[in-house]
Amino acid sequence: MNVQKFTAATSREALRKVRDALGPDAVILSNRPVDGVVEILALGGEDIASIAAPDALSEMAQPRPSLQLPPESYANRSPAAPAAFDKAQMSALMAAAIAQAKESAASEMSGMMSEIRAMRGLMETQLAELSWGTTQQREPHKAAALREMLAAGFSASLARYLIEKMPAGKDAAESMLWVKTVLGRNLCTISNEDAILEKGGVFALVGPTGVGKTTSTAKLAARCVMRHGPDKLALITTDAYRIGGHEQLRIYGKILGVMVHSVKDEADLRIALKELRNKHTVLIDTVGVSQRDQMVTEQVAMLSETGADVKRLLCLNATSTNETLNEVVRAYQGSGLAGCIMTKLDEAASIGGVLDVVIRQKLRLFYVSNGQRVPEDLHLAERDMLIERAFGLKRSAAASQYSDAELPMLMANTSNAHNDRSLREVSLG
Repeated sequence: MNVQKFTAATSREALRKVRDALGPDAVILSNRPVDGVVEILALGGEDIASIAAPDALSEMAQPRPSLQLPPESYANRSPAAPAAFDKAQMSALMAAAIAQAKESAASEMSGMMSEIRAMRGLMETQLAELSWGTTQQREPHKAAALREMLAAGFSASLARYLIEKMPAGKDAAESMLWVKTVLGRNLCTISNEDAILEKGGVFALVGPTGVGKTTSTAKLAARCVMRHGPDKLALITTDAYRIGGHEQLRIYGKILGVMVHSVKDEADLRIALKELRNKHTVLIDTVGVSQRDQMVTEQVAMLSETGADVKRLLCLNATSTNETLNEVVRAYQGSGLAGCIMTKLDEAASIGGVLDVVIRQKLRLFYVSNGQRVPEDLHLAERDMLIERAFGLKRSAAASQYSDAELPMLMANTSNAHNDRSLREVSLG
C-alpha cells in the first residue's frame, strides 16, 4: 500500500495534483491545512483493490463450507411422532376449569339476584309508602282505625291486613266496630270449663321461666277439687332445677289435700302416669325453659312419649312483646298444643300483642290469669271482654302513638304481609 502526499496553496490545486498523479479513482485519506498550505494524503485505485481482495492462502479466501445431505424421497420420509400427553390429566384440568367457571357464574348470579331483590324491596317499600299516603288522605277513617290497632299492641302486619280488607263506605265508628268484630271472631276461646273439669285427662302446663306455670297449676287444681274433690286429682312436678320449685306446688297440694309427685325424667313420668291412670284429672307442672334452649325439644319429646295422651297448655305472658311470644309458640308448638293460658294480665300495659299471637297462631285460649290469688284470679277467657280491654287500656306512652306522617313509612315495612300464611287464615266473616 503506497500512500502519497500532495501540497498546494489551495485545495483545488492539491486535488488537481492528486487527479493528475493517481487518476480519478484515487481515494482521499485526509485533507488538512499545514503551515499555510493544504496537505492531502491519497491512495491509488490499484492499492485499494489489493486491500479489498483477501490473500489466496487466508481463511477468508477459502470457499464457504456447506452441509451435504443424501437425497431423500418424500415417500421414504417417516412422519414426526406426535407429542405424548396424559388424557386423564387433561380431563382433570378441563373439569377443574369448568367447575371454576360454574362457581364463578353462580357467585355472580347470586350477587345479581341479591341486588335485584334489594331493588325490588326498595321499590315495593316506596310504592307502599306512596299508596298509604294516598289512602290516608282519601279514607281518613282507615288511618284512624290503623292508629287504634297499633296503639293497642297489635302487629303492623295484622293491622294492615284488616285495613286493606275493610269494606268501603264506613265511618270511623263503623270501621272500629268492624275491626273488633273480626278480631273477636278469630279469637278462639272455650265457652265453659267442661273441656277440662268434666272431661278430665292429663294436662301439662309448659312455657318459659317466670310466666306463672306453678301458680296457674295451683289455680286449676283448686277448681278441679271444688268440682270433683281431692281424690279425683293428682299433681306432678318436673321442676327439679329451680330451688324450692317443687316445694311451692307441695304447699298448694297440702292446702288442697292432693298428693304431689315429683319426677326427674321420662321414665319417672311414665311410671307416675301409669300409677295415676285412675285419676280423673292429672296436672303436670313442668320446669321453665327458655324458648331458645335445646331443652324445649327434649321436654316436648318427654311429654309426647309417655304413653298417655298428655295435652299441653302453653302459658303466654301478656307483658311480653309480639316477637317474643311468636318465638315461644314456635318453640313449644311440637306436634300441637291443646291450648294456652294468658298470664299476668294485671301487669300488662297492653294486651294486643298476645291477642295478635293467639289469633294468628290459631291457639285456643282457655283461661286468663290476672293475679296471684288461688283460685280467685283465674277466669275463663271471654273474647268480647278481651277485645274491649285491648282497645280500652290507657296508652299514654309516646312510643305507642303514631302521627299521620309516620303511618305510611310504618305500613311500607309490611309490604310482604300478603305472603304471611297466618294472615291468610284470618276469617273476615
